[in-house]
Amino acid sequence: MSFLRKTAIGAAMGAAMVLGAAIPAAAQQYLRLATLGPGSSPYMVMSTFAQIVGQQLDDVEIQVNATGAATQHALEAGAGQLDFFMWSASVHANMIQGTAMYANVPQAPELSENLRAVFAFPLGVYHITTYADSGITQLEDLAGKTVFLGPPGGGATAIMRNVVQAATGLEAGTDFEQVQLGWDAAAQAFQDGRIDVYVNSTLVPSPVIQQIALTREIRFLGLTPEQMELPDVQRILNRPGGLLGEIPVGAYGENQVNTEAVQTLGSTVGVGAGAHVDADTVYRITRAFWEGAEAARASTPWLRQVTIEAALTDLNLPLHPGAARYYREIGIEIPAELDPGE
Repeated sequence: MSFLRKTAIGAAMGAAMVLGAAIPAAAQQYLRLATLGPGSSPYMVMSTFAQIVGQQLDDVEIQVNATGAATQHALEAGAGQLDFFMWSASVHANMIQGTAMYANVPQAPELSENLRAVFAFPLGVYHITTYADSGITQLEDLAGKTVFLGPPGGGATAIMRNVVQAATGLEAGTDFEQVQLGWDAAAQAFQDGRIDVYVNSTLVPSPVIQQIALTREIRFLGLTPEQMELPDVQRILNRPGGLLGEIPVGAYGENQVNTEAVQTLGSTVGVGAGAHVDADTVYRITRAFWEGAEAARASTPWLRQVTIEAALTDLNLPLHPGAARYYREIGIEIPAELDPGE
């Protein structure tokens, strides 16, 4: 072997030793999380969840995928292909029964048994948004318009489509055009004036809608007291995870033209985990999030609506054993139906 070659090999080995010494001893743990796209409140909450956990735990990284629908994410988590997903009370109820969006997925009920809860949070309320100069002042005015109800195949989309039909008799695709876009693309299309009405189920105040209201006057459409009393509307309100909410006057500044609070509906969703995820890992992640969220709320107003006091609200699946361990430690009583028993 030539002197030059021995020198080169020696230098390479020395560099490798230096680089190796710089590598942390602790192995990095990568976990996969799927949520709805940018512009939705699940994206805000769950991407913040991943960020806070990453800041609190040096050896854990949660990789966020913000594409696809929550209905598909739940199937993937049940099959062990995802670690964390956006749980929805109404979607999970259909998954257990193999109905609605799962009617043609025969394995859905079995896969639902592999899902666990980490915590619940409010999805927010349905912001049925139009520009103040659109001439649209009530839900009945959606007739003949282009309307974004949510992304194709989404649980929120199905709920909003049913709400409009129950309250007004207007059917999507027949009486008005249902726009088929994702969350982010729909927000941009609305800002560009290519959509008459943009619906987003989100926490108040939504950063996306705040951005829209910076340059143009907007109006939110709501349900009248008479519409609220309709039997079909009441059935939607009383679905698993359903709740009543409102958008206050001035929630989006001077460019919000509503002079009264807008009555609308909302939902409870949450962070779920596959049963395959290690209990110790979920315990550490649950503790890290809640401890980190306390400090983050000072600079993140919407995060103040995500509280540990409501962590078990409307859950219709058992807690993950790791999450349950943390809640017991801090004195939260776990109802028998949510106890994982594992």
